[in-house]
Amino acid sequence: MTFIELFALAVGLSMDAFAVAVCTGLTMTRATVKKVLIIGLYFGVFQAVMPMIGYFIATLFADQIRAYDHWIAFALLCFLGGKMIVGSFKKEDCPDEEASLKPARMLSLAIATSIDALAAGVSLAFLRVSILPAVSFIGVTTLAISMAGVKIGNVFGTRYKSKAELAGGVILVLIGLKILLEHMNVP
Repeated sequence: MTFIELFALAVGLSMDAFAVAVCTGLTMTRATVKKVLIIGLYFGVFQAVMPMIGYFIATLFADQIRAYDHWIAFALLCFLGGKMIVGSFKKEDCPDEEASLKPARMLSLAIATSIDALAAGVSLAFLRVSILPAVSFIGVTTLAISMAGVKIGNVFGTRYKSKAELAGGVILVLIGLKILLEHMNVP
């Protein structure tokens, strides 16, 4: 996986966190550096840990399914991307009350937005990607994008939420398609 592909994957995976960060920022009266950093760290850490878990789970049975691992990576990324694309067209309002940064709430949001990263970690195992640099890059990218999402939400509102989710979904589908075409030796 090239740096550009990893960057595209990281951006695609971070779009759910971005959308939630925009909503969180929208509900804040003031998005302080501390609040923005807390939200970014929750999302960034979970987006890094979940693909690592998926990677290690997949390595347990990778040898048995190596002949069709590219189909699994394709299916997982297309499913995740498709889910994000469909979600981008749903009208979901952000809550009216100020967002709580309590650990229970932030943990549930971080887990919910990083489930797709668990599946992406499975794909990374099949592609034999060096996992520590990859998950570090995914985590840092999500941290930065989530922090930007909080500020954008606080300043501009939900105007960019659905567009970001749509873009993230399209990116994941395209990465899945590229993986499949490469393994089928299509130029």
